[in-house]
Amino acid sequence: MDAKQKRYDAAYMRMAKEWAKLSHCVRKQVGALIVKDQMIIADGYNGTPSGFPNACEAEDGTTQWYVLHAEANAITKMAKSNNSAQGATLYITLSPCRECAKLIHQAGIVRVVYAEAYKDQSGLTFLNQAGVECVALSE
Repeated sequence: MDAKQKRYDAAYMRMAKEWAKLSHCVRKQVGALIVKDQMIIADGYNGTPSGFPNACEAEDGTTQWYVLHAEANAITKMAKSNNSAQGATLYITLSPCRECAKLIHQAGIVRVVYAEAYKDQSGLTFLNQAGVECVALSE
């Protein structure tokens, strides 16, 4: 990877980390950006669907089942626009779970750059098998 790409990756990841701070989730705040042709075409953070209270966690501290992951939020937001993620890069502060990995592949995203590894690596394993480049960004 060349120096210019590393600089762009670091800059987009800093932006994804800022976006994560918009999440109302207490346990984990995750931010995502979908970038294509050096333009941000969608963004997202983990949280509840539109119209639901912003409480991500139940009283016992577990995550509500209906909370959207950051990458799912970005992909669905992108789907509402006229943009396509075909050939795009996803910048995400936490590597994708297996459910989101399927969405990433189906959306046509070809590269995933993440800051921190999720406890379950099956999402990354799936993406690698699907030919999606996965990059752990070390800062």
